[in-house]
Amino acid sequence: MPIRQLSETMINQIAAGEVIERPASVVKELVENALDAGASRVEIVTAGGGLNLIRVTDDGSGIPEQELALAIARHCTSKLSNDIHDIRSLGFRGEALPSIGSVARLSIRSRTASGDSAAEISIDGGRVLPVKPAAANRGTTVEVRDLFFATPARLKFMKGERAESSATSDVVKRIAIAFPAVRFTLAGSDRSTLELAATDDTAEGRLGRVAQVMGKDFPNNAIAIDAMRDGVHLAGHVSIPSYTRANALQQYAYVNGRPVRDKLIAGAIRGAFADVLPRDRHAVTVLFLSLDPSTVDVNVHPAKADVRFRDPGLVRGLIVGAIREALAGAGIRAATTGAAGMMAAFRPGATPYSHPGPTGGHRSYEAAYHASDSGSFDPLRSGQRPLDIGNGEMGYGGARHQRNGFAENDQAAFDTGPLASADARAGVAEPAEALLGMVLGAARAQVHENYIVAQTRDSLVIVDQHAAHERLVYEALKNALHSRAVPSQMLLLPEIVDLPEEDAERLAMHSDTLAKFGLGLERFGPGAVAVRETPSMLGETNVQQLVRDLADEIADNDTVETLKERLDKIAATMACHGSVRSGRLLKAEEMNALLRQMEATPGSGTCNHGRPTYIELKLADIERLFGRR
Repeated sequence: MPIRQLSETMINQIAAGEVIERPASVVKELVENALDAGASRVEIVTAGGGLNLIRVTDDGSGIPEQELALAIARHCTSKLSNDIHDIRSLGFRGEALPSIGSVARLSIRSRTASGDSAAEISIDGGRVLPVKPAAANRGTTVEVRDLFFATPARLKFMKGERAESSATSDVVKRIAIAFPAVRFTLAGSDRSTLELAATDDTAEGRLGRVAQVMGKDFPNNAIAIDAMRDGVHLAGHVSIPSYTRANALQQYAYVNGRPVRDKLIAGAIRGAFADVLPRDRHAVTVLFLSLDPSTVDVNVHPAKADVRFRDPGLVRGLIVGAIREALAGAGIRAATTGAAGMMAAFRPGATPYSHPGPTGGHRSYEAAYHASDSGSFDPLRSGQRPLDIGNGEMGYGGARHQRNGFAENDQAAFDTGPLASADARAGVAEPAEALLGMVLGAARAQVHENYIVAQTRDSLVIVDQHAAHERLVYEALKNALHSRAVPSQMLLLPEIVDLPEEDAERLAMHSDTLAKFGLGLERFGPGAVAVRETPSMLGETNVQQLVRDLADEIADNDTVETLKERLDKIAATMACHGSVRSGRLLKAEEMNALLRQMEATPGSGTCNHGRPTYIELKLADIERLFGRR
């Protein structure tokens, strides 16, 4: 087949395959255009999950009538100067509108602030229609109908309406976080509406927008991040270790205001939380990176979701260091949702407690109550009635019933005077007032030989003594491990590892850093390194695999965290075996000493495996349980 020039429609459809993956991709491109136009209000309407209709309306600067034809032409943009390295807008490639128009029915209606009227241009599956007058307010309305009708094969890969609507909602939320001063509205065909009211561009306003998107619990369980290193500024919020999610969907990252899904940033977040979260849990984060546009490449992919940093090691180190420093500075904090979960467990119907039903099955007490003949309380028929002890006496409405076995006179016969605690260690002397004012308060008891019950001025605290001491021992081991060079063991025969030349060169450049962690290596001719020492803590290890893993990490992130993480894992294992075991009886002084150490140790709210070390229940919650509030 001879070489030939592709048609403009075919070129646009090929570009659409990269830029327009699904309806959410269309919404992303159109909303970014609205924000680049200076909009303060963006309204999105969808139908059929976005496949039938997408309409985005803004109050931005608008497009002059004479420029509408250029707006739908490929590689035409008003956002890019002559320097591709100086990108300060969300869009810049000039591909989105012509790509959408090649696979759907697209119409653009716009009016500028100085214009007397609006104008409209349409594209029907790549066929451009002439510009015509229209009626509209200032701003732009872009309407996309029958998405992918011109490329039916793409429709086979679309998911259900609910899944596509959910993806669109996620895109809008992700963009909205970066623009708190803009009001966003998203309405779907299922009559559900997402409204994000405009706040302001202050720190409080940005956190308010984050709360709109991520829920009101996040600000109460978040730590502020603010760090600068070599011209790169990092700001935002991360969750405390005890506030987590089952997936990473609530990890939002922005580079110069652009929402990104970057593996380097995601890996840095995992590294920062590596030893405070369980393996199957993820932190909740909102991070904003600001740096010189010339030091980051946003032109990696047409969808503009990926970026590439000139100095990835600097960015990763800044993120990991800033988050760990913030976690250490925040002290010990329990998630506010922990008390809510405990309260929910105590509510009627929340637990599977039941009693036999009339047919031998089981039904809840609540269901049994509602199944009674009368909605009023009848102690004779209550499934929760007290013991029936003593002679009958007059009661409700003159009816004769058995006396309440828990009445004061009935119980007097069983009174044996003051009783010692069920746990001999519960008889702790009255704590000093100063201890009650501490974060974890004063120890009152040890129950089940593993849980310390403490009291503060306004809460009850339950501490898992083994998990808490495990974290304390682990942090002490880490400090000792990283405060000096890691002891190494000399290999009887050097281990020669064959590598690509570039990997061997990278390892040689980081040899001084690796030596601090006990790994001694040097170049051994072209494409090889000789390992002469390994960290003694590792014992017998697969040197070949370790070196190759380090080479891969240096190539990706320009760091040697792999070796450090392996050493930390060994320290975590040693801490688990060297900590206070469950079942050990503690004196009051020992319990209080453990609480004070926890308060002084960063990250002690979770153990090495990410489980919480303590739970706090506020006095107000306890009073609600007993109907006092």
